[in-house]
Amino acid sequence: MTRPGAKHPTLRDVASLAGVSHQTVSRVINHRPEVTPETRAKVEVAIAQLGFRPHAIARSMAQGRTCTLACLVPNLTDFTYASNMEGAESVARAHGYYLLSSPFADRPQFDALIDELAVDRRVDGVIVISPYLDERRVALPDGIPAVLMAGCLRDDIKQIVLLDNRDGAGQAARHLLALGHRRIGQIAGPRAEDCVQERDLGFLDALADAGIQPDSSLSVEGDWSATSGYELLKLLVAREPKLTAIFAHNDRMAVGAIRAARDLGLRVPQDLSIIGFDDMPLASYFDPPLTTVRQDTFAIGRACASLLIDLLDSPAPESTIVRLAAELVVRQSTAPARGKEVAEFAKIAAQVTKPPLMVQPFHYT
Repeated sequence: MTRPGAKHPTLRDVASLAGVSHQTVSRVINHRPEVTPETRAKVEVAIAQLGFRPHAIARSMAQGRTCTLACLVPNLTDFTYASNMEGAESVARAHGYYLLSSPFADRPQFDALIDELAVDRRVDGVIVISPYLDERRVALPDGIPAVLMAGCLRDDIKQIVLLDNRDGAGQAARHLLALGHRRIGQIAGPRAEDCVQERDLGFLDALADAGIQPDSSLSVEGDWSATSGYELLKLLVAREPKLTAIFAHNDRMAVGAIRAARDLGLRVPQDLSIIGFDDMPLASYFDPPLTTVRQDTFAIGRACASLLIDLLDSPAPESTIVRLAAELVVRQSTAPARGKEVAEFAKIAAQVTKPPLMVQPFHYT
């Protein structure tokens, strides 16, 4: 680390320590492919030892860039979006870029932000993290690379980072089926959102594989809040007193459902199993600790920024799809269904339950 008042290490200092030319150091810094892995490793060690940081203004002049990226999200307070942005910022900073994050509440605000950031402020690229956009299109100025983090494939942006929501929901449903649950309620998120539609499909896939006819009355729409989970659990129990399990599309609604179950005199998981989605940091400290589906929100943000920086260095004419796997985390909020009938069904469900779909992890830099 450079001491206060000390001379900042230069690119030529790095080259001298690594025993390479300053042009080679520049290629490593700018992630050019024409450097051998051995040479790249020597340069990276020298950079770390000297605490060298590329001069942003010099890089901007040399590359015709501002070394600034934009990340647009629906809001800045939601844990998922905040973790996405944190992951993206960590990659941007490591590569010498600044990341500007800004929220948008609706499509007009989104379009205004694009004009301001991509045109007026001349950002080099844009990350859009959004569950949906009106008219399902993202209009960007020509020549501005963009990466979309979405819940499903889209035809308007070629570079997409996806969480496998469908398989994640399937894992949740198959877990409940294997425990012998047959009357399973679903507390979904807002159905206009891509990830909700994918999770609903995964839930239905698992029911179909187990030979269960879905009951639309047992699937209700929440708004991601604990309050909606609380109210909708009461509604589902009133509709179906024999309900034995709940799949909530996020952890907050699952926690609200647990509170409602207790207010109704139901024990979780002895009388009612409840599973969430997200694996929030506090999920393992809930009472009972929450069984849930983990999405690595930090890794999603890192993948978005890594893909965008790759685009800036080597523009890709073809589409790139990065899929990140969801992971079932079993804790104490789910248990085997009770009673002879459900015990018999558990044997059937266990036979038709498929193993989780394995998705090749994305290795970001």
